[in-house]
Amino acid sequence: QVHLVESGGGLVQAGGSLRLSCAASGRSFSSYAMGWFRQTPGKEREFVAAIMWSGGSSYYADSVKGRFTISRDNAKNTVYLQMNRLKPEDTAVYYCAAGGLITMRRNQYDYWGQGTQVTVSS
Repeated sequence: QVHLVESGGGLVQAGGSLRLSCAASGRSFSSYAMGWFRQTPGKEREFVAAIMWSGGSSYYADSVKGRFTISRDNAKNTVYLQMNRLKPEDTAVYYCAAGGLITMRRNQYDYWGQGTQVTVSS
């Protein structure tokens, strides 16, 4: 069992930056691939970024590539999402997730956090 808690969301102007954190508790955090997803009202939860257990490989949605960076610190049981050059369309609730495989498919993740709101004003 893995318990995930996101933090770092907030209100930022377009062009600004935020860093989200996802703290994990439970067993074997370092063995899980971690992902970030986001969701806006009335839409499906969409993939943002994912990183494998070792941090050696990462993947990004085209919409955030070059602006967002996912990283992890297994010693701190934490995964991060650095978001730069934010746009109003990045506004969403952001969720972190843990799973056995690095994937863009949300149904492949076993554990989810409660989400943190990111609002980007124009």
